[in-house]
Amino acid sequence: MSMLDNLLSERECSQLRSLIDSADTIVLCCHQNADGDAIGSMLGWADVLRTLGKDPVMVAPDQYPDFLHWLPNTEKIVRYDKRRDFVNTLLRVADLVFCLDFNTPSRTDEMATALVESQAKKVLFDHHPNPEVDAVLTVSHPNLSSTCELVFRVVWQLGLFDRLGRHFAIPIYCGMMTDTGAFTFNSSSPDIFFIISQLLTKRIDKDKIYRNVYHNYSVHRLRLVGHVLCNRMVVDEARHVAYFTITRDDMRRFNFIKGDAEGLVNMPLQIKGLKLSISLREDSERDNLVWVSLRSVDDFSCTLMAQQFFNGGGHLNASGGRLNCSIDEAVEVVKRAIAAFENKLK
Repeated sequence: MSMLDNLLSERECSQLRSLIDSADTIVLCCHQNADGDAIGSMLGWADVLRTLGKDPVMVAPDQYPDFLHWLPNTEKIVRYDKRRDFVNTLLRVADLVFCLDFNTPSRTDEMATALVESQAKKVLFDHHPNPEVDAVLTVSHPNLSSTCELVFRVVWQLGLFDRLGRHFAIPIYCGMMTDTGAFTFNSSSPDIFFIISQLLTKRIDKDKIYRNVYHNYSVHRLRLVGHVLCNRMVVDEARHVAYFTITRDDMRRFNFIKGDAEGLVNMPLQIKGLKLSISLREDSERDNLVWVSLRSVDDFSCTLMAQQFFNGGGHLNASGGRLNCSIDEAVEVVKRAIAAFENKLK
């Protein structure tokens, strides 16, 4: 049987088991605007803990996309923005907190203060660079495709995979799939396909998982895509880059719900020769807040641009950030960023 390299030392394995065994109240949390990897890794790891006889509480900072609500056990996820007092109390009394798919507490937005002040021992499972969580055990591997891949590898190393079923395999596969654009980027390692082969032994329907995520939109989302590509996308062919905006007016016009912009930033990369695509989306509620997504191909670093211009970061070919300004001012920031990276884009 093909084997995976261990992520944990023997000491870390023992430490993780001891932390779980000795904890009565366990909380799992992920980042704001949770994506498939954040929700998938949280659901998958919670299933592992339940298999070990624990009763973890899963917390998401805010609303997450509709196309993830079909995943098993999402009804058990508590939203911080809906039950703030409950979660604050929970974090005060917790023995153990697992931080999944974020490298710094600020990624949990308004929950960050309660998370930082919690006296619980913290364990970080993440694949973003430069972890800043004050954890007793940090499992951080930016070279991996996803936090879901990391969770699988930990489970495999602990020898727990045979005890798990579809409620583990489905969200883990979903998170790996969504964080690699259905295995179209950051997914060239043979290990990824070994992991998929093992997940398939749990009788998951990978084709249905794909449809549930990518073919689960309203007619309004499809019309929004058409509007953005036709009326909002700016293509700079000389510098191999495209960018577009989504305004609040656009969102009202097309009955926008959380998740409707998912994957849109990838579409301009279908243009021959394009290296970089940037999405700018106004926050649906807060003024002067613009969410930025970047996607690139080959060796162009989204991360560097996100760090230097968009208060963000991420991975080589997929990063994000935010700007505290108007959408028009955000466009000017994008223009400056493109000019600054012109040599690398050309």
